[in-house]
Amino acid sequence: MKNQFYSVYAGLVLGLLIILSTVGNGQSNKKVEKKYFKKLPELQKNNALQKYRMTAVYINRDLYGKFTGKTMVSGDYTCGLPGDSSMWSNVYISASDNFSNPFPAGKKQEYMENFRYVPSDKMIQETAFKSFPKTVDNIFARNLIWDMMSTDIFAWNYYDSLKLNVPYIIPDIKGEFSMADIGNYSHNKIMLTWKGLTESNGQLCAVIDFNAIDNKIELTMDLIKSKGTEQYWGSILISLKTRTIEQAVMYSGTIQEIEVKGIKDKILMKTIRELNIDKIN
Repeated sequence: MKNQFYSVYAGLVLGLLIILSTVGNGQSNKKVEKKYFKKLPELQKNNALQKYRMTAVYINRDLYGKFTGKTMVSGDYTCGLPGDSSMWSNVYISASDNFSNPFPAGKKQEYMENFRYVPSDKMIQETAFKSFPKTVDNIFARNLIWDMMSTDIFAWNYYDSLKLNVPYIIPDIKGEFSMADIGNYSHNKIMLTWKGLTESNGQLCAVIDFNAIDNKIELTMDLIKSKGTEQYWGSILISLKTRTIEQAVMYSGTIQEIEVKGIKDKILMKTIRELNIDKIN
């Protein structure tokens, strides 16, 4: 495994138009299956300049389902820069205590503007975020970075090990690791599955599903401490032609016991997150 950090469900509709067109041109069903479903084509990540828009919405509720608040985090991600570096810009965080109303205008996270780094193990070290403020909001900003790194890892690092509809358990992603001075995360196991083909942005894409359940999370910051469990799952669409991620989605559910400085009683909270990664053409 090239990176030790790992941190979500797109429609799994088969690319019927493409395949029916192929069949209509004279190929039998068996030939179609042999061409598209026996083995993923050998691909390597396209390291050319790519741009994406990531949006994550967090919905908080108590253990009885009562809504308590929501947060939206968004940002523009550019990869394939010189030196294999990546960059974030236009990162905004917006919060609301009304479930039905649209999010208000968010606050730009200036410390993330043109924040540049090389995706690697170093991005779970404290020194990587020395320019970030010591506030709760910086957790959301870090999650943008970590979720994008996870998406890349799930898309490319095990591509040649996947077979159609056969779950693959990542062998070297297990155990606890430190999250850059704010806490610890412990994976139980992560499973990848090639589910078939679909279309996105006019491209024939492989659909890679991932899921990770019964993960433990513990955060320790100046004002907040929490511990709990998280499950996350999702899909990544990879173009068989351009060798780029065309789209990805992640969902997660977290239950935590939270201690807030100055508040006597602990808070039990459930957070549902929906994250979308869309390619910017």
